[in-house]
Amino acid sequence: MNRREFLRSVAVASVGSAVSTRALLAQRRASQTLADRFADLARHFIFEYYPWYRANPYFHWDQWDRKPPIDLASNYMPRLGAYDSRSVAVMEQHAAWIAGTGARAINVSWWGRDSDVNEIVPTLMDVMRAHDIAVTFHVEPYNDRHAYNYAADVEYLIREYGDRRRWDTFLLLQHADGASGPVFKSFRTILPAQSTDCHGVTSGIPDYVPDSVWRQQTDRLRQTFARDFDRLTLLADSLSVGRTKACGFDGIAIYDNYVEPESWAGHAESFSNENLLFSFNVNPGYDGMLLRTVDPNSCYSPPDFMPGRAAYDWSRPADRELATLASAARIRESFRTTIGLQTDPALVNVKHGFFLVYLNSFNEWHEGHQFEPMKDNDQLAAAERAVGYHNPINGRYRLDTLTQLLETVIDQ
Repeated sequence: MNRREFLRSVAVASVGSAVSTRALLAQRRASQTLADRFADLARHFIFEYYPWYRANPYFHWDQWDRKPPIDLASNYMPRLGAYDSRSVAVMEQHAAWIAGTGARAINVSWWGRDSDVNEIVPTLMDVMRAHDIAVTFHVEPYNDRHAYNYAADVEYLIREYGDRRRWDTFLLLQHADGASGPVFKSFRTILPAQSTDCHGVTSGIPDYVPDSVWRQQTDRLRQTFARDFDRLTLLADSLSVGRTKACGFDGIAIYDNYVEPESWAGHAESFSNENLLFSFNVNPGYDGMLLRTVDPNSCYSPPDFMPGRAAYDWSRPADRELATLASAARIRESFRTTIGLQTDPALVNVKHGFFLVYLNSFNEWHEGHQFEPMKDNDQLAAAERAVGYHNPINGRYRLDTLTQLLETVIDQ
């Protein structure tokens, strides 16, 4: 049995061997709900997942001169504290929280074969499998030549974590027509050749490559796996329609939470006009950590709080709750907007039977858009409170808000 035949048998088993593929397709065509169009709908909601935190010694929690375990590289104190991503107990708790929302997939931030993140992927996949959570990968810019390694990296991930595990946990995204296959997202995929800083100094972008390099990589992947998958979906992190098409990507999946939902319809239409897929994420906005020591000659400017770019006095409980309300509103707005665009029959996703929503993020604590529960404000120790964390009254409010929204779609 070749890979394609094996994967088809896996797909049929996953939706029940007693129901034929033809009957399923007829049923989905007869209904307009997402739940009927996609038998695996829960796996179309994917948490961005970052397994890069370490303790003893601390890593990532100590960025920008922070001093864990009390002073962390985040504006929020996690409910689990300064945890170690290698801990099976931490993975188990994360999996339980994720499964509790109704979502059934994660997108692992992957930093190359030699990274410490890659070392823990087998254990992470074992834990996620036990909770019926599928795993896919977000290829990160781990060095300045990452573009030249793209095809080899994706092939490695497919063979190492798909084939070697007999596809027990690797996400095979199903399309409305019954086709299925892996989906890969990447960051810093399409870049300008140079940039000019606040002093007027122009310099080259170290990891820029011409579009032809990306096209060689995407073409190579399609040739390598042409006989193996019904679909192989490659998504770029870009709003450039022309360059995304020239590079050979199937479409885009935007990571940037500063790209506001009110702008998504225009982008979706532009990509649809070129037959390119689009995926805009569900997010609570952005509340990134600040530098405490800034070179006066640098071009650094503190990141704005999103949504709204408002300035809050984080020492005031009333302001913290206003920020909480704003973030909850962004979650609801981004959810409604991405669902609406991806179910619009005039746009390309419906025509291709494609639906995919990234949830940004489960645990990117540096940028403050984590859905992972925070400590309730009254749970903060005196030393933690002195740091000035932004923790709200209810540290689960983001996860709870998302859970309520997913229930309206997955449980239709």
